[in-house]
Amino acid sequence: MRNPDNVLNSLREHSAQPSYTFDRLYRNLYNPDFLFAAYQNIYAAKGNMTAGVDGQTIDTMSQERIARLIEQLKGEQYHPYPARRTYIPKKNGKLRPLGVPSIDDKLVQEAARMILEAIYDDSFEDTSHGFRPGKSCHTALRQIQNRFTRCKWFVEGDIKGFFDNIDHNTLINILRKRIKDEKFLRLIRKFLNAGYMEDNKFHETYSGAVQGGIISPILANIYLDQFDKYMKEYKSGFEKGRKRTVLKSYARTGDKRHRMVEKISKTKNQEVRQTLIAELKEFDKIYHTMPRSDAVDTSFRRLQYTRYADDFLIGVIGSKADAELIKQDVGKYLAEKLKLDLSEEKTLVTIATDKARFLGYDIRARKPSNLQRKTKRGCYARNYNGHIVLEVPTELVQKKLLQLGAMEIRTVDGKEIWKPTHRGELTNRKDIYILNQYNGEVRGICNYYSIANNRSKLHKFRYIMEYSMYKTFACKYRTTKRKIIEKYHIDKDFGVRYTDWKGKERIRLFWKGSLARNDFPQEAKVDTVHKSAKIKTNPSLADRLKAQTCEWCGKRTPDVVMHQVRTLSELDDSQPWNIFMKKINRKTMVVCPGCHEMIHNAD
Repeated sequence: MRNPDNVLNSLREHSAQPSYTFDRLYRNLYNPDFLFAAYQNIYAAKGNMTAGVDGQTIDTMSQERIARLIEQLKGEQYHPYPARRTYIPKKNGKLRPLGVPSIDDKLVQEAARMILEAIYDDSFEDTSHGFRPGKSCHTALRQIQNRFTRCKWFVEGDIKGFFDNIDHNTLINILRKRIKDEKFLRLIRKFLNAGYMEDNKFHETYSGAVQGGIISPILANIYLDQFDKYMKEYKSGFEKGRKRTVLKSYARTGDKRHRMVEKISKTKNQEVRQTLIAELKEFDKIYHTMPRSDAVDTSFRRLQYTRYADDFLIGVIGSKADAELIKQDVGKYLAEKLKLDLSEEKTLVTIATDKARFLGYDIRARKPSNLQRKTKRGCYARNYNGHIVLEVPTELVQKKLLQLGAMEIRTVDGKEIWKPTHRGELTNRKDIYILNQYNGEVRGICNYYSIANNRSKLHKFRYIMEYSMYKTFACKYRTTKRKIIEKYHIDKDFGVRYTDWKGKERIRLFWKGSLARNDFPQEAKVDTVHKSAKIKTNPSLADRLKAQTCEWCGKRTPDVVMHQVRTLSELDDSQPWNIFMKKINRKTMVVCPGCHEMIHNAD
């Protein structure tokens, strides 16, 4: 059997060739190493300890379980279980349906996802940012800031119920353009048609891809890649003109200024020269306030486009009629070719100097300004005009604080006052848990908005969270906020002392990282010279299972299984194997059947 990495690299070599077709893909699923690689990729997710409709979790994974799955795949007897449907809240207060596949289905889906990603990822457009390696919300937002300069209109796009309305036949036909393996395509269709269970009732899925399914994101990108390519073609047909027409009044004034500069250079009398320079400075005050080009030049048009999952933003240099036409054409293409509909309430045409909402940021173009800065050539130019600004939305920050229960709003003399409040649900937790909870929430929001131009606005958010934490501790110990601050005061910070799993005393402080803007939060490079060192690599899950040795009692047997827990933090010290797993810092342990039964009987 070929090494999975070699297979994927071989597939990836031809990804960027649109005419290349792939066959004999399904046979890769007969390779146990492929399914073990999929297992290695997904095992760490906490959700894998949640049972699917078959009642199984990722606990008790074994070589025999993988072999049984491969036998089903070989005879095409493998049929995915229906996903178990659950719901999570959305930002607008509604509920988002999620499907929880069975563990066996997750393994096969991950193996298929690895193959599809190798085939398609390099062929995707650079305007696609969702669910892709090396891409994120930040890369999408930075692309907008770099490319949408001087846009006059935004078209905010949102596809109505995208994941629930993917047309299965259309998707399979898209896949068939590059994949000539019908067995593999039948497997994809099985995933699409698996259905879901809700309230103990089975529901067919005639369209859509299960949100929560491992394979759904890559299928969604393959589906919407057709839209990305349409927008690329549409852009080339829409754009015209090399640059905006320069206004005659600006050109004439520029000529006059040029003559004044020539006169100054030829004047040798210093008194006269100084007088002419003073006149030039006064002249420049008027000259630098004049518009250079025709802002409504109909001979010049530009279009920019960026997509993250089913949300997209289009920037237009042109008229409002142009933006409205683009919205209509986009809606028509999605309806006719991909059988999708735009959400009327969320798909808006917005003037760029107002705010468009995209990925939780407010995006706007700077208004015309005479503010100047020095260019690389040493002269001054009005380079701020039309530049894209990314901002933290106040109402989203306010909504987040209210959702967390860290704040209440009081009205005093007609003004809203944000007042920190304690969080009662945390008062029965350990001190370190409370601090970690607040740190995670503060750090998460501040890091997500790290590229916002007004990131300093988050000082208020952090202040509210900090004093909510003080009040939560005060409520827990039935004391005052001032006494809590004095009790947990460490140097100039607030911190909690605790003992780690090695028995060492540690200190954890409340997060007070910098709130200055960070353009590259993930890709920032540090010029540090590191000494070369040998890297100790831990054995993979597959290698540990193939060793056929119980890691608890040392017994050698081919029937070993992988015992797994959701998190190490949920383990107490009441059982010796819990202490052992915490000591080796692993939430997995290879055990023989006897030890596995003993562990579960003791729980």
